[in-house]
Amino acid sequence: MSLKSQIRSDLTAAMKAKDSDTTATLRMVLAAIQTAEVAGKEAHELSDDETVKVLQKESKKRAEAAEVFADNGRAELAAKEQAEAAIIDRYLPTPLSDDELTTLAAQAVSDVTAQLGEAPTMKQMGQVMAAATKAAEGRADGKRLSAAVRAALSA
Repeated sequence: MSLKSQIRSDLTAAMKAKDSDTTATLRMVLAAIQTAEVAGKEAHELSDDETVKVLQKESKKRAEAAEVFADNGRAELAAKEQAEAAIIDRYLPTPLSDDELTTLAAQAVSDVTAQLGEAPTMKQMGQVMAAATKAAEGRADGKRLSAAVRAALSA
């Protein structure tokens, strides 16, 4: 079962259970997925990896909105955004722990070292980030991944 199918079946279950928050959030997620499917030159069904990227983007939007609302004294709206992000996060892969992220960054540095024949410098951070991003498979956001790679390169 694809991720999109899973979201659709969970939407049906939420509607039957009269869970309005989950229903509204899953409808928004499906709309975002459909928008991504028709974006670009040719419409196509998103793969699970592409769907995960859409879900990560939507979750990040909710987290940023919650932060803005909290900073402006709108706790009720911040809580609503956080609840939506939590619902979306159920469909995302388990994030990497800090230890796993450090190990992954060190492995990416050693992979690039093997390619270059020498230890990469900060100038080759792009190559290391490409290797680390591929290895992370969407289980770490770019900010955390970048910090881990920088630490591995400076070590």
